Amino acid sequence: MLATTFACEIVGLEGTIVQVEVDYNPRGMPYVSVVGLPDVAIKESKERVRAAIKNSGLTFPNKHYVINLAPADIRKEGPAYDLAIAVACLAVTDQAPVDKLHNAVFVGELSLNGQVRHVRGILPIAQAAAAAGFEKIYVPEESAQVAAFVPDIDVIPVPSLGHLVEHLYALNVIPPMQTPDFQSLTPDIKFFKGVDMADIKGQEHVKRSLEVAAAGAHNILMVGSPGVGKTLMARALPAILPKLSWEEALEVTRIYSVADLLKSDMPLIVERPYRDPHHTTSQAGLVGGGSYPRPGEISLAHRGVLFLDEFVEFPNKTLEVLRQPLEDKKVTISRAKISLTYPANFMLVASMNPCPCGYLHDPVHTCTCSTGMIQKYQGKISGPLLDRIDIHIDVPRVDYEKLTNVSPGESSETIRERVEAARQRQRERFSDWPHLQANADMTVKHIDQFCTMTPQAQQVIKATIQKMQLSARAYHRILKLARTIADLDDARTIDVPHVAEAVQYRPRRFTV
Repeated sequence: MLATTFACEIVGLEGTIVQVEVDYNPRGMPYVSVVGLPDVAIKESKERVRAAIKNSGLTFPNKHYVINLAPADIRKEGPAYDLAIAVACLAVTDQAPVDKLHNAVFVGELSLNGQVRHVRGILPIAQAAAAAGFEKIYVPEESAQVAAFVPDIDVIPVPSLGHLVEHLYALNVIPPMQTPDFQSLTPDIKFFKGVDMADIKGQEHVKRSLEVAAAGAHNILMVGSPGVGKTLMARALPAILPKLSWEEALEVTRIYSVADLLKSDMPLIVERPYRDPHHTTSQAGLVGGGSYPRPGEISLAHRGVLFLDEFVEFPNKTLEVLRQPLEDKKVTISRAKISLTYPANFMLVASMNPCPCGYLHDPVHTCTCSTGMIQKYQGKISGPLLDRIDIHIDVPRVDYEKLTNVSPGESSETIRERVEAARQRQRERFSDWPHLQANADMTVKHIDQFCTMTPQAQQVIKATIQKMQLSARAYHRILKLARTIADLDDARTIDVPHVAEAVQYRPRRFTV
């Protein structure tokens, strides 16, 4: 006797439908065999399935079973196959209706008492099931809200195996999960982690650079002495970023679902990600990897902010792998048996000291570093990597008068309104290119089309290139940055002030 159900395997960020076939031989020797490239967690599922079926008031005849996971050339991992295997075992022993299984996908881990537990990757699994034309997907109760965001498929929240069998026989029907309202989940963010721009004293030029970075999704490097407020301003940045659109929220949630980082009380990522890994983070932890690759910090920061504090303290090899993701907005991880591509369109925000002691050019403390020490310290960040950072800004020490000034500065909410307006102009400009979300995403073709300059601005940038001996990449990044500054001014054409400000943000080594 043979019964078939359907499950799903996560490969990268994509779901692949897996056919679960169970052959039952009532005359064979008692044995359960699982084939089709299963990992250890799947091989152990036969014990969980056996106990879950018995403890749900059903029977698991002690006979011969062969469980095949097709296609057999794709590696299967994790406990998400438990539910599909259990339902197939019940169907092959006439304890579940076979005719209800062909149009549904079953996903979930089983506890020994038959409860259905959460598994990772529910969102891409539901998307793959809907794309394959399935009408229903049965998922754990705590994961149903995430799957419900996928249209064109009924999401059935399953509390237990016994309840599922009753549902299949129409004895105790489980209603489909209703799609949550995206707008109701989107908060009105006024500050992030208690940090509002109005609470930061002084540093007006740094706030301006953060506003420009947020308006065009540009990378930024802050350099200054210890304690001047670099980390504080980085934490204030998410509050001035525009809210995620529906498409962006689904894109980010997909990554967090695969990484199993979704919170139970928040089925959808509605705030832009903010990741701040420690400088001891490994290369695999930052860009992704492992024997079976998982998303790294740069993918978890997709459509948000990746803050690298103590930038120079990260291992050089770890930082150099950022060069390709910063340029291509994605990262490809290749292994002997598999090659996966993850999205990595993030804003890099980095901070560092100008020298080992941190007080180079500080007006209060005297720098104790030698010239060689300073050059070696600054040389840890390669020129090609610095060239990919659009905005370089000095963060000076704040005067006592500004620190004790009680009058509030401009709030994050006010700044974000300007940023939102600039991003709206960019969305209208890129309406025919949906993959472009901000000026930083433009390629050379788009730069030629959209970065129109006045004759005076052209003269300024020509003189700048000749004097600073800028590369072609630097030229294009200045144009993208100038386009963002013009958007903040609601200017259709890039003029001299926009180019002049953009040039001031270009990377430069800090002199001794």
